[in-house]
Amino acid sequence: MVSKPPAGDPVQDAPQVTPPQHAAAGLPAVGHTLRIAREQMGSLRTARTLLKVNQKDGFDCPGCAWPEEDKRHVAEFCENGAKAVAEEATLRRVTPEFFAAHPAADLAERSGYWLGQQGRITQPMFLPEGGDRYEPVTWERAFGILAEELRALDSPDEALFYTSGRTSNEAAFLLQLFAREFGTNNLPDCSNMCHESSGSALTETIGVGKGSVSLEDLHRADLIVVAGQNPGTNHPRMLSALEKAKAAGARIISVNPLPEAGLERFKNPQTPLGMVRGAALTDLFLQIRIGGDQALFRLLNKLVLETPGAVDEEFVREHTHGYEEFAAAAGEADWDETLAATGLERSEIERALEMVLASERTIVCWAMGLTQHKHSVPTIREVVNLLLLRGNIGRPGAGVCPVRGHSNVQGDRTMGIFERPAPAFLDALDKEFGIVSPRHHGFDVVRSIQALRDGEAKVFFAMGGNFVGATPDTEVTEAAMRRARLTVHVSTKLNRSHAVTGTRALILPTLGRTDKDVQKAGRQFVTVEDSMGLVHASRGNLPPASPHLLSEPAIVARMARAVLGEASATPWEEFEADYARIRDRIARVVPGFEDFNARLAADPGGFALPHAPRDERRFPTKTGKANFTAAPVEYPRVPEGRLLLQTLRSHDQYNTTIYGLDDRYRGIKGGRRVVLVHPEDAAALGLADGAYADLVSEWTDGVERRAPGFRVVHYPTARGCAAAYYPETNVLVPLESTADVSNTPASKSVIVRLEQSPST
Repeated sequence: MVSKPPAGDPVQDAPQVTPPQHAAAGLPAVGHTLRIAREQMGSLRTARTLLKVNQKDGFDCPGCAWPEEDKRHVAEFCENGAKAVAEEATLRRVTPEFFAAHPAADLAERSGYWLGQQGRITQPMFLPEGGDRYEPVTWERAFGILAEELRALDSPDEALFYTSGRTSNEAAFLLQLFAREFGTNNLPDCSNMCHESSGSALTETIGVGKGSVSLEDLHRADLIVVAGQNPGTNHPRMLSALEKAKAAGARIISVNPLPEAGLERFKNPQTPLGMVRGAALTDLFLQIRIGGDQALFRLLNKLVLETPGAVDEEFVREHTHGYEEFAAAAGEADWDETLAATGLERSEIERALEMVLASERTIVCWAMGLTQHKHSVPTIREVVNLLLLRGNIGRPGAGVCPVRGHSNVQGDRTMGIFERPAPAFLDALDKEFGIVSPRHHGFDVVRSIQALRDGEAKVFFAMGGNFVGATPDTEVTEAAMRRARLTVHVSTKLNRSHAVTGTRALILPTLGRTDKDVQKAGRQFVTVEDSMGLVHASRGNLPPASPHLLSEPAIVARMARAVLGEASATPWEEFEADYARIRDRIARVVPGFEDFNARLAADPGGFALPHAPRDERRFPTKTGKANFTAAPVEYPRVPEGRLLLQTLRSHDQYNTTIYGLDDRYRGIKGGRRVVLVHPEDAAALGLADGAYADLVSEWTDGVERRAPGFRVVHYPTARGCAAAYYPETNVLVPLESTADVSNTPASKSVIVRLEQSPST
């Protein structure tokens, strides 16, 4: 039975707290999955939909980007993937009558959870200048408003075209083509906020800004290091790969400030024994202080260098550059400084070294815990240094594994969604379409917010996502968005960004992954690229939520026709009618996509993109070799009486989408405004478990950024560290606090003080 959406925001004043769990998945995950799915879709629709998730003839999960094996399970999804599907395939609807009953000011007072629970948006909606609520608008009028605003700009660079990671390859390719034909490289995307640091570090060191391993490599590894990542919540299907690797003899080191249930024990719901007993995963847990990872890997590199026979000298000699400078810097690593930076014991690091030296095939996996610090890029470079020392790039069962979040975030970048495109890509695009793309760099996410704030940008267009909810410095970002002349969101459901608007605003409702897509040429499919560089098709199977929806490629094509008019020779109407024609052009522009349509037809499971370091130990860097690097070691220095806060997700959350108010594995139920603090740190601050505190961040600009009313939870975090959920704590992250090189917001290392506040 499908349940109705909540009429009002649930009270979150007194969350219940129990001890954290020590195993992930199992029967509770199955039960929770089915309950959520039935509430949103009903029983029959649940079966019809979930059995198509991640199948070769089905649709790609709109959640994470973890790949599938060639042989699929009948149920090829995880708990959080099922939640993502249920949220999109819901039978709840947001109609024009809903908007008539809820002024924009009312929407702005609602939580992200309440907004998302209302259902699928059914018609294009327009908030006129001076209006107090959205009203229905025809597609023709909507594109006319867009064209009017874009044509009125003094420069194409006053427009921003943001892309969420769920956007298909076809839609992303069209969007970047339109933006460049229009005249700008302002193509910020969600990568700017997550794995930009990974791409920056990997492009410099190995020549390709993507991971170098496959699922088969994980299964063959001797050692897997999982650093700054919580797969039990953020990439649950990864646990199956780790379980398989363990069964084949691999050992696992977890490096994280928090113990996470999924890395302790995995109860695989695919097998009866797995459901009951599960498999222990982590062999060594290094509970590192936030931001201490570079120091850890630097010392490990020093110790490898000091161990006779530990360096793969042939690989270093034949395939690397910069070894001498790196070795000199590594030789200066200091035990005392490393122990201070990491909070680890000497014996723990020595045990990690033993495991590194015993492994011939090592993989290092990481996520936001490594990418969202000021020193994230040198940290990831240091990870690469360790792998290079042992010859663990371009070897089966070894390599780098940045675990991407959203399901096509990597594919969007491959398609050209990038504010700093390679000249070769623009040359190929211009040749194919007869246009002249701009060569100057555009704005990333942080620079886009600054441009809106400073009046340099006037139109904001978002292909999916929740820009306001995902970005840092909430008050600054929201004020910046309100300065825009027009904000446009291509969306399936409501979120905070629809309530924080420019002078005028449009909501353009689109088909989701689960929806059947029929155009003039017949039924269509789109493609995505997973976290390991495999490209495959995605075909929705449900009737669209409304007859008034357009697909993402159709929206871009019609926008382009409205804005560019007859001056454009690009066959936009043809692209809307038949996505195969888009793929034909991708095949001629993007390396690795040759014979795109034919390869998809030949293998329903898709194909792997080329990766020179992995495939042939060829490194397309400036030196022509893999580059060792030697940056100074950095780690956060925290003043006395302060804590270092990391923002993170709950288990009932995917990015900024809030499915529920619980964090089952961490023992939190019925509320999100909690801060996890080590009991000894809390005692030193005079904060009992259950007390309420305001979180106040401290930054060099002296601005007070406050998140009030957080319930203190005594929790086994690393000493001196704290954790709380985003987007509630995004307000604490200064806009200018970013990673060097990548400009990614430093959301994992925020210095805060806790001020006791009355319970709310």
